[in-house]
Amino acid sequence: MNKKRVAQAVAIAAVSALALTACGGGGESEDGEVQLSFAWWGSDDRSELTEEIIAAFEEQNPDIKVQGSYSDWNGYWDRLATQTAAGDAPDIIQMDSQYLREYADRGALLDLSGVDVSKFDESAIDNGRTEEGLFGITTGVNAPTILANPAVFEEAGVEIPDDTTWTWEDYAEVSQQISEGTDGKFGSSGPSEPLGLQVWLRQQGKALTTEEGTLGFDAADAEEYLQHHLDLVKSGAYPQAAMLAGDQTVSVDQSLMGTGQSAMAQYWTNQVSTIASASGADIQPLRFPSPTGSAEDAGTFYKASMLLSASGQTEHPEEAQKFIDFFVNNVEAGVIGGTERGVPANSEVREAVMAELEGPDKASAEFVQEVEPELGPAEPIPPKGFSELQNIVFRYETEVYFERQTPAEAAEAMIGEMERAIAS
Repeated sequence: MNKKRVAQAVAIAAVSALALTACGGGGESEDGEVQLSFAWWGSDDRSELTEEIIAAFEEQNPDIKVQGSYSDWNGYWDRLATQTAAGDAPDIIQMDSQYLREYADRGALLDLSGVDVSKFDESAIDNGRTEEGLFGITTGVNAPTILANPAVFEEAGVEIPDDTTWTWEDYAEVSQQISEGTDGKFGSSGPSEPLGLQVWLRQQGKALTTEEGTLGFDAADAEEYLQHHLDLVKSGAYPQAAMLAGDQTVSVDQSLMGTGQSAMAQYWTNQVSTIASASGADIQPLRFPSPTGSAEDAGTFYKASMLLSASGQTEHPEEAQKFIDFFVNNVEAGVIGGTERGVPANSEVREAVMAELEGPDKASAEFVQEVEPELGPAEPIPPKGFSELQNIVFRYETEVYFERQTPAEAAEAMIGEMERAIAS
């Protein structure tokens, strides 16, 4: 566990040890006006849109005022951990799924049973639910996707496959044909983790992590997965090891896919616009291949792009839930926010937002809508230490690509390290 996570864990753990009497960041003015605090991470664009949503809420609820604050990703979590331990958490908290359990299991979050989720897909609801209750409301959803660059396909003289019927064998064959049919370009730029492993395991009826917070697969599964990627390297479908390793560390716009050097790559649907903008191509989202050639077996699921939670310490639980309800269920709020926090989880809001979209944003939203009948269950809420798994998987994949370890050797070591990460 790195120093940042240690600091966060210590701060969060202090929640259960302190006598928490603070108001949770909000309060009430002398004239009875309720004041709520709302914290989020993100860009200036996100903040401008959020302030517009707050203004729309306050116009409809003049007796409630919402004070917003935001920061970058890293600073946000350090500050939230400290505030929570001190009993001064914001009333409303933008939450990420990998931290939800850390806060919910310590009683730091409010059960949001007062928020209407009747227009949400069940898997979107489950993104914020633990066995103790509903502690996060999905603002928007993403789905796993293979992004395809039609220009690279055309250059190679290869047709984009039918993503409702293709298999992993088809994927390997198409990727190899593109690498062989282009000058210095590749069929695929390799897996995105832990997304690639999650989808692969779901297609086998397994899971990366379980509801109990343990690994949901064994070394034999990991060996098969690592061998699959090694085969793609050896066939030329993937770049060679050094280029794959480098692609793991660069920003999306500097990646092989972002620079137009790869025909396909694994991403989340909310990254369609970024890749399209970076590559200058008309990027097309595709379903993941499946073992059977059936879209229903592709392991598709909705992941919360982010969630809204409320502090368990808030003095105004009804008003906090009222704001969250407005944020995710009000059509005006949805149209203001667009897809900035993912494709809206509320089906009615999504329909209104989609009518306003164009270009890559529209393609992404339409894909999310299209795969809804094929959805499997939501992934279990990640256990503590989940954020370490990405680097662990990438590291052992690299060992295999360079053939410093066999898939069997890497699988055994990877499983042990992942188990230690989520048990710490």
